[in-house]
Amino acid sequence: MAGSPIIEAEVLIIGGGMVGLTLGCALAGAGIEVAVVDRADPAAQVDAGFDGRSSAIAHGSKLALDGIGVWQGMAPDAAPIREIRVSDGDSPLFLHYDHRDLGDDPLGFMVENRHTRQALFATARGLDRLHLVAPAGLRQLTRTPALAEAELDDGRRIRARLAIAADGRQSAVRRGAGIAVTAWTYDQTGIVCTVAHERPHRGIAQERFLAAGPFAILPLTGNRSSLVWTERADLAPDIMALDDTRFHDEMARRFGDFLGDLELTGPRWSYPLALSHAARYADTRLALVGDAAHALHPIAGQGLNLGLRDVAALSEVLVDARRLGLDIGGADVLGRYARWRRVDTTVLLAVTDVLNRLFSNDIAPLRLARDLGLAAVNQLPPLKRLFMRHAMGTVGDLPRLARGEPL
Repeated sequence: MAGSPIIEAEVLIIGGGMVGLTLGCALAGAGIEVAVVDRADPAAQVDAGFDGRSSAIAHGSKLALDGIGVWQGMAPDAAPIREIRVSDGDSPLFLHYDHRDLGDDPLGFMVENRHTRQALFATARGLDRLHLVAPAGLRQLTRTPALAEAELDDGRRIRARLAIAADGRQSAVRRGAGIAVTAWTYDQTGIVCTVAHERPHRGIAQERFLAAGPFAILPLTGNRSSLVWTERADLAPDIMALDDTRFHDEMARRFGDFLGDLELTGPRWSYPLALSHAARYADTRLALVGDAAHALHPIAGQGLNLGLRDVAALSEVLVDARRLGLDIGGADVLGRYARWRRVDTTVLLAVTDVLNRLFSNDIAPLRLARDLGLAAVNQLPPLKRLFMRHAMGTVGDLPRLARGEPL
């Protein structure tokens, strides 16, 4: 549209969810001019009540959020994960992680998504170099060897040296760039809800492997827990259609009585479980982050953490390139990001896929083998500590933010 206003930025982020807005805060806080486009109204998200959804924040992700000034707004509503207990059905053999085996820091935290969004918006509002363009839809993204330009539904245009797709696993930006995806669906559905319980959870997260898939009980503030309940895809619609009393009974049967009486709080959610992995994380003037680049099974609660490691790596690559006077949207710069993130992501996708296939069945020989495996790891402190550090997000070639260092 001729004469439409043009917003000039160094980086354009398409998608203002938890990953996209975290990246925007990181870059703007480091002095890079950023425009974040999102269809949702930020005011509505800030004022939203509890919608039942929460996310696990690993220790390394907490360090990254703290480094960009977001964690202080989340901390009052964050429930520490001090222990993790992994069990296979009703087997007496189990794997137990205790944060005290590594030091004083919790293994991670559980935070309601609304509190994370509120902290992100509060941080974003205080950054002069972050321009939140919302609610606004993307009509078209044009990329040339020199720049990226977005046309919005209202006719405004945003011109930047780099566009970043943070628009989720069905990323329209990724599809528009012609980037192929390796993907498959699991014959499973994730059911998410929150329960209040009579007894305190003491910061212990429980992961129980049932025949249909993992049933995770994750500690929230107060006497509450978030449930991530994996169920067979053909049964999940019937379970979701149950009235509150019958749904409670089905949930309680799997939950057990170790925390006393249970009460559902907030709505229930369900979503099909699938894996997807982009063939490449970068293209001409374009980078992919979060679910636009990869989506994995929730068996280890690492989906958001994987996206936050994308944020930490990409922000470091871009900030370092800018300090050196390089083109932050250049192929060499984006290639470094893509290579850095490929190994971590590929390994975690493979591990979660194999674990889900191994544990989501009731085949007797496999049950015996995996129970003995859990018990063996539990009796090998060096190996157990290594797995704990992986769960904390403190292993591998970590970006500065994930190590607790400034950009």
